[in-house]
Amino acid sequence: MSDLPRKAVTRTAKLAALPLGIAGRATWGLGKRIVGESAEIVGRELQQRTAEQLFKVLGELKGGAMKFGQALSVFESALPEEIAGPYRTALTKLQEAAPPMPTRTVHAVLEERLGPDWHDLFEEFEDKPAAAASIGQVHRAVWHDGREVAVKVQYPGAGEALISDLGQLSRFARLLGPLIPGMDIKPLIAELKDRVSEELDYGLEAQAQTAHADEFADDPDVVVPAVVHQCEQVLVTEWIDGVPLSEIIADGTQEQRDRAGQLLARFLFSGPARTGLLHADPHPGNFRLLPGGPDGEDDWRLGVLDFGTVDRLPGGLPAPIGVSLRLTLDGDAETVYELLCAEGFVKESIELDPEAVLDYLLPIIEPARVEDFTFTRGWMRSQAARIADPRSPAYQLGKRLNLPPAYLLIHRVTLSTIGVLCQLGATVRLREELEEWLPGFALEEKPLEDAPGEEPAEEESAEEESAAEA
Repeated sequence: MSDLPRKAVTRTAKLAALPLGIAGRATWGLGKRIVGESAEIVGRELQQRTAEQLFKVLGELKGGAMKFGQALSVFESALPEEIAGPYRTALTKLQEAAPPMPTRTVHAVLEERLGPDWHDLFEEFEDKPAAAASIGQVHRAVWHDGREVAVKVQYPGAGEALISDLGQLSRFARLLGPLIPGMDIKPLIAELKDRVSEELDYGLEAQAQTAHADEFADDPDVVVPAVVHQCEQVLVTEWIDGVPLSEIIADGTQEQRDRAGQLLARFLFSGPARTGLLHADPHPGNFRLLPGGPDGEDDWRLGVLDFGTVDRLPGGLPAPIGVSLRLTLDGDAETVYELLCAEGFVKESIELDPEAVLDYLLPIIEPARVEDFTFTRGWMRSQAARIADPRSPAYQLGKRLNLPPAYLLIHRVTLSTIGVLCQLGATVRLREELEEWLPGFALEEKPLEDAPGEEPAEEESAEEESAAEA
């Protein structure tokens, strides 16, 4: 019998306990206030208890519940600090670990999938998991040819658990809203549900990881472990050592933060251009900092793990993203608005003021305007507050915009990556990465490698060419 709780009634009861627990603790908090304790102390205790229960329930259930928790964890930087503090520790735990699957269950899966002599495939196999995540856990081992490997074993019943959890969570979405104020949870859950079958298919994951490993094999900045063996419920890849990004977020030096942030942005935008695939699960548990970058052992490379969720983009990121971003920075409100209408961001039945749309977009894309930008929780909070405040013009306009299905996963990955950059507090040359990798952002006629002293001439030339095209 699997140790992953599978019975729908059991899982539903545990998930239902989340909103019920919030209500119960609110009543407890009121009682504490009545007997004279300060609102600040009571509020802090309330948030801490809610955070602890959130981790306990989502971590124990693994499956879709934990996947949901991991997705939430990258958005904590958008929360006001008094709310974010208690949740940060609890949600960050979900990025790296979950209660492990018992050894007997692991061995049963390996015997079923690799055969009764599965031990012969390994020189060594560590029964204690190195990491436990939403649908499987990873064991460190040595393959029979001497290579150190990571063996990912899928939890029995993970598919049923994923589907059941996300179905239940979608029903509770409105009640779960207070966990992450200002965030629309229902679309996030719907998008996670759409990806369930892909994430459970280790064959698809192996293909996506192999494509990245081949492309980045000689890359000085990014390391993707090669696939060694794959079968149903088991994926064996090369092992990579490194510092988890969650540790850099907690205790890293500013140099490590900046380097990690730069490489994360580079991987996000270069991946689709180089492989036709977008790594779509950018929570910190899937990244490592490894020593030995281009400048030697004191430099860093980015190790990338878990290709279970990808967006297939054969032509790279859609060119309209880059074109509209560049034109927004140029202040061309009318053309930007026409592009957004053509791509379905503005429905035919809706009419908006192009200048108002430009005012809505400009603060969000501020990091692309300057040579380098320091991502902070404060900046993220200010953007979230502007868009989530019902009294704000940005909120009213945002409600009338549409997110086309083709852009849904790209949007979530971009937001999640920005969330991680803000957690890192990294200073990143984002515009540099956009110019090199985002189709449509840099005019093709503008050489990327020209000297800084020639920039004014380039800008004048670009404007002339743009006028000629028009």
